[in-house]
Amino acid sequence: MPLVPGIRLHLADDPIGLWQRTELTSGRTGLDPPFWAFAWAGGLALARYLLDHPEIVRGRRAIDIASGSGLVAIAAAMAGAAAVTAYDIDPVAAAAIGMNAAANGVTVLTVCADVLDEDEIPAPGTDLVLIADAFYQRDLAGKMMRFAERAHARGAAVFIGDFGRAYLPRGQLTPLASYDVPGQSMLEGSDIKHTTIWALPGDPQGALTAPVRSSVRGGRVAGYWPTAAAAEVNTGR
Repeated sequence: MPLVPGIRLHLADDPIGLWQRTELTSGRTGLDPPFWAFAWAGGLALARYLLDHPEIVRGRRAIDIASGSGLVAIAAAMAGAAAVTAYDIDPVAAAAIGMNAAANGVTVLTVCADVLDEDEIPAPGTDLVLIADAFYQRDLAGKMMRFAERAHARGAAVFIGDFGRAYLPRGQLTPLASYDVPGQSMLEGSDIKHTTIWALPGDPQGALTAPVRSSVRGGRVAGYWPTAAAAEVNTGR
């Protein structure tokens, strides 16, 4: 598994073919791809970041939104989270998350539901909200940001993995680290996707204690920037 060789996932050898067969079998076109069947760039980068910085996860209660394969949720559990809940609207994804968690010897509570507009979610006591690869549609991106802001207002730190899709609101986020993620040509059009870990500004749980900006190329840390530099990158100063 690129960037996270210690994590095992049940994935499709040919996710595009699986997507096409699903549409053919269902008699429907325009279906979303099987997000659980592929390790996406944002999820790989965010999983690597959590494993590299377990101090931001250890002992905390985390939720993973639009979890897909469960990669990020599994990384959070492996990094020492006290509890991890993975949410996805696809029942096949929910089953895959359970299988993948078991394959890695960790416990992840899986909930198959659309919770973005549910005011009681995240529940009180949630410390971390993890989001990866979820800003590819305008409406979904808006819902995701409203959810993230609600969680942040309730005291949760929010971490996002994304290579810069069109609807990612960069101006509202602080960059923390960047990774060159290989193996993405099948779904993303290029083999290497330079992917950033972002956070909502502010640190309600003291979670942003890791180096504020790092760059990883070819699986190697290339450098660290101090907090002020990260702020300058974010604001364009």
